[in-house]
Amino acid sequence: MAAQGEGNIATPNTLQSPFGNPQPPSSYSSSSHNMAPSGYGNQQQQPGGYNAPQPQGTQLVKGADAGVKLEALKKWTMSTYKYTKQMVSEKMGRRTRTVDTELEKHIQGLKEMQLRYTNLLKLSKQFQSQFQNILVTQKLMGEAFNELAVKSPDLQEEFSQNAELQKVVSKNGDALISALTFFNENLWTLSTKTIEDTIQTIRDYENCRIEYDAYRTDLEAHEAVGQSMKTEQARKEFNEHKEKFESLRNNLQIKMKFLEENKVKVMRKQLLILHNALAAYFSGNKDELEKTMKEFHIRVMNKGEEASFLETH
Repeated sequence: MAAQGEGNIATPNTLQSPFGNPQPPSSYSSSSHNMAPSGYGNQQQQPGGYNAPQPQGTQLVKGADAGVKLEALKKWTMSTYKYTKQMVSEKMGRRTRTVDTELEKHIQGLKEMQLRYTNLLKLSKQFQSQFQNILVTQKLMGEAFNELAVKSPDLQEEFSQNAELQKVVSKNGDALISALTFFNENLWTLSTKTIEDTIQTIRDYENCRIEYDAYRTDLEAHEAVGQSMKTEQARKEFNEHKEKFESLRNNLQIKMKFLEENKVKVMRKQLLILHNALAAYFSGNKDELEKTMKEFHIRVMNKGEEASFLETH
């Protein structure tokens, strides 16, 4: 890894308060008429106006809990400040950033691939929608040919032939629509679920990298001025974030490797289905189209019919 001055910076969307929305100090104070006398813990109003003192241990536990929360808030605030300062300084070119050239090359490639797959899905859905409209028109033409065959005895044979042709073509069209639906559903899962899951890990990694560089910069600053006590504390915090950063980087590399293998396996099957179905339909090869549907276990859906739960999961 190396350090450089500029780069794409992730937004700090993973930094959260350690305990919900912290209340301002004033929210922990109480009005004067509820305050207990000195030497007593929190008091509780009893019938008859008698205030029974609570055990002192209760007050100590509450005080300790508040101290833990206050310390957690302090650490979270400082971490958020360091993160923001590092991010802004990188954008302004005042601080360096850690760069893993090979990993960032793969990250950029994955982001570009997701955009291309999303665009392919958009075009494929558009093609399916337009083809569905053609199919509806073909079925209406078939019905019109049938009616004319009955009403025109002198052209009955010709009208009947065209009606039968539209019926066969429409049936093959239903098979192609089912193949397109199957292709689009799997492509949608790949691009919006599988790939997006890895993209989210990349966002976490980029945020973790900024935190790591923030504490690295602090340690370098303390080492430069030779402040021993502050340097030791800075080194301890740096090592904690370094371990977290390296662990997340290793997890990301493994995840991207498995994603690539899964993507190739899924898309090889989907592209073969699409190719065979389109080729069989437009060449008028009914038998080959039916063979493709059976080979990949794709059921032809009738108009208005929805797939069962098992067919979509």
